[in-house]
Amino acid sequence: MISVARDVDAVLADAAARTGTPLADPTGSLSFGIDLGTATVVIVAVDSLGAPVYVNAARREVVRDGIVVDFQGAVEAVRELRDEAAAVLGVLPESAATAFPPGVSEADSRACRFVLEQAGVECRGLVDEVSAAQTLLELQDGVIADIGGGSTGVGTYVAGELVALDDLPGGGHHLNLILAGSLGVDIRTAEQLKREEGTVHLAALRPGIERVAHNIGRLIPLGAEGPIHLVGGALMTPGAARIVENYLDRPVVEHPHSMLVTPLGIALSH
Repeated sequence: MISVARDVDAVLADAAARTGTPLADPTGSLSFGIDLGTATVVIVAVDSLGAPVYVNAARREVVRDGIVVDFQGAVEAVRELRDEAAAVLGVLPESAATAFPPGVSEADSRACRFVLEQAGVECRGLVDEVSAAQTLLELQDGVIADIGGGSTGVGTYVAGELVALDDLPGGGHHLNLILAGSLGVDIRTAEQLKREEGTVHLAALRPGIERVAHNIGRLIPLGAEGPIHLVGGALMTPGAARIVENYLDRPVVEHPHSMLVTPLGIALSH
């Protein structure tokens, strides 16, 4: 495995520490990002120096394959997170950026904006999830694979410029289905087991992880160089990154607290 750059490590560790414990003395004004994920809606605040100030999440199944399927549920989740942030920080998040998977249509991506606006939060920016992650990672040559609940978005960078961007179905939900079938349990139980005992069930999960790896490989242009950076929460099981690395015969970077890369990038965007 390739070691992760120290500054990204530090920012992610800082962000993880801000869950439930906001930064005491932020510098300047706050910028908010809201990530409408398949299983979780996340809000992040950063200060004017880009330091993580506040992180909170609500478990909601309001998005499927990058599309908002429960609009009112998404609105309620954002409103709840907005109000909790205001109570903790003493600052109402009046505006925030948000993001959408690369393969989502323009009409569906606008739904993310409408969710925020209906919740009383002005949408100050709408960006695809891979570009949001790049805002934090700042790759020169390499690949970002954002593995969400329903899809895998892949962006390839050459000399810091995005040269290819797309996504394919397949992500954390599909791994849950595989594990549920293997163990004879329901989807929610499978999700919990994957999170808490993923290493124990790695053999059962391997076909799904290799499917994700196959999709990543399909979306990387021929001749593109640099490692693959895994972000999102779907492949946080210890050993999953090694499976991807071996399947693609290409170096892979694991980021600590990888589920926070995209939400942080959203907050840092625009």
